[in-house]
Amino acid sequence: LLQGKLFDSTVTDEGTWTLEDRQLIRIVLMKTNRDAGNCWTSLLENEYAADPWVQDQMQRKLTLERFQRENPGFDFSGAEISGNYSKGGPDFSSLEK
Repeated sequence: LLQGKLFDSTVTDEGTWTLEDRQLIRIVLMKTNRDAGNCWTSLLENEYAADPWVQDQMQRKLTLERFQRENPGFDFSGAEISGNYSKGGPDFSSLEK
């Protein structure tokens, strides 16, 4: 079915495989490292690359999740992001508060 090494590690207990209409196998994996800067470019190393638009959407979503974690008092549920969000966006950790 699928052979190769996953792009990165996953949480073993969280994986789900379902068979739909006896034709489609749906696989859901939970990444171990869900940091915004760790957006997988493919399912397996060098195979099954993500569509560039899908990759862009994943990076946007993970970056917004990062901002939500870093700013728990703000609501980012309806936010859109543009600009520098590649690899999780800019690092603000060195700025004084």
